Amino acid sequence: MKKSFLRRPIAVTMGEPAGIGGEIALKAWASRRDETPPFFVIDDVARLEALAVRFGIDCPVTAVTSPDAIVSAYQTALPVFPVARKIESAVTLGVPTAETGTAVIASIKQAVDLVNAGAAGAMVTNPIQKSILRRDEFPYPGHTEYLGHLAGNSTPVMMLAVDGLRVVPVTVHMAIKDVAQALTTEAIVHCGRITASALRSDFGIQSPRLAVAALNPHAGENGRMGNEETSVIMPAIIQLKEEGIHVFGPAPADTLFHASARQQFDAALCMYHDQALIPLKTIDFAGGVNVTLGLPFVRTSPDHGTACDIAAKGIADPSSLLAALRMAQVIATHRAEALHND
Repeated sequence: MKKSFLRRPIAVTMGEPAGIGGEIALKAWASRRDETPPFFVIDDVARLEALAVRFGIDCPVTAVTSPDAIVSAYQTALPVFPVARKIESAVTLGVPTAETGTAVIASIKQAVDLVNAGAAGAMVTNPIQKSILRRDEFPYPGHTEYLGHLAGNSTPVMMLAVDGLRVVPVTVHMAIKDVAQALTTEAIVHCGRITASALRSDFGIQSPRLAVAALNPHAGENGRMGNEETSVIMPAIIQLKEEGIHVFGPAPADTLFHASARQQFDAALCMYHDQALIPLKTIDFAGGVNVTLGLPFVRTSPDHGTACDIAAKGIADPSSLLAALRMAQVIATHRAEALHND
């Protein structure tokens, strides 16, 4: 069971066609190494061929219609599984339009279906331009929520990871002024449970250690700079401890992420987006990976956006996509080992 699972290639979604998704997929295949797991892209062959020619990327492209043909095709070309809904309008790099949204969404749905059917071992999603997707087609804040819907309305958790640091933002895409009101004990507990479980099942850490960052400077200084630490965060930490999870905090965020402090935990729960992302991107700006925890299938993603501002320049860095592919393989391997041992 373990070996057959690991032979399954990884499905990579199209992402925003006007962004850098196609370019970094081509570059990832062209710069692949032994540690790069076999992958295929759910996209349009002609579109990718044109990108390879435009940017001078040494990456042959080949269409595959059967999942069984992907691994052998990968040896000499980037396999492309045709997206179910073709792009009907011309794409201008750097200029996203709503007309491509149906194909973008179809690519994500196909990847989930292929993983669930056993044709792919994991999925990696290229970034999408959420702002231009039609709300009737995509009524979700982002990938994470849509994948939760496809998984049966689960409530997954977003983790960002680089070598040496994993962070989980409890609140994600909202204004700073709204964070304190949105932050709840229940949300922190949910993130803590999912993160601890995923560290065991997906990363092979049998006794995971969680740090919980404070919201306010100096952890609130006993209420002088805010009371969220005592009224919201500490009750969550107590509950997680009662459930047998190794957790500490609330820890002042300005002393939580230096090198020696990072040795004390396997993942940090952060109270808002930038509290999590600033230390991560400082450590490794190009190699960050977005991992969705709590799904029945493996999903990772590059930790960057569509980069439409550079999409026509041919300078996109595939490092984060390559890191996402490797991490998807690591997680799939751990899950396969757990099934094999059960």
